[in-house]
Amino acid sequence: MELFLVACASLLAGFVDSIVGGGGLVLVPALFAAFPTTHPATLFGVNKSASLWGTAVATVQYSRRVTMDWPVLLPAATMSLAGALAGAWLVTVVSPEFLRKLLPVVLVVVLIYTLAKKELGRHHAPRLQGWSQTVTAGAIGLLMGFYDGFFGPGTGSLLVFLFVRLLGYDFLHASASAKLLNSCSNLAALSLFALKGHIWWHYALVLALANVAGSLLGTRLALKHGAGFVRWVFVVVVGTLIVKTGYDAFLR
Repeated sequence: MELFLVACASLLAGFVDSIVGGGGLVLVPALFAAFPTTHPATLFGVNKSASLWGTAVATVQYSRRVTMDWPVLLPAATMSLAGALAGAWLVTVVSPEFLRKLLPVVLVVVLIYTLAKKELGRHHAPRLQGWSQTVTAGAIGLLMGFYDGFFGPGTGSLLVFLFVRLLGYDFLHASASAKLLNSCSNLAALSLFALKGHIWWHYALVLALANVAGSLLGTRLALKHGAGFVRWVFVVVVGTLIVKTGYDAFLR
């Protein structure tokens, strides 16, 4: 029964994550509810083993329909992987507890800004070119990769917002780009968890298949309905993240 429930959660997580990030908001609580006595690192490892495949498949699907600026995104993806490894190492020696209270505040600012700027992310109009775009994208990859390895919640959604705000991408192109960078940070975290023996491989396969199925469905909807649809899902997911992270930080 536990496997069925977390597989359903993984399906929904893949769906949400493929559109705008935030899949961990669904799967991680489901894993903790189903296996309350299990070491958290093992549950995080299972989550990453599922989400890696969902984000990777979403990246491939987006790349077939959305123009991906590979000379810009591949260096950024490499920086994301490096940042995630550094963040995962740092979390073994420094507690990320201070971020628990900071994250809801950051997300509130992101949500207010997105709602106030009605045209934000509706049109794809990159505002940087050449080296400046590559450096900015690399900085985004390094920063958010580090954050994903060190703490994690909301990484995909924050990536989307930064690509929209700093690079001038629409929400569809931003989501496609974020999937590539998030795949690399997930790979780094998964590698660390695997080396530490924190993966339940018999669960990982089932959850990965469910996550991929959800990812395929979410990607298809995003590509069909475009940037306006992704923006709407972004607002809903960020709003939900604010409630969840705010509760964890201040009320629990």
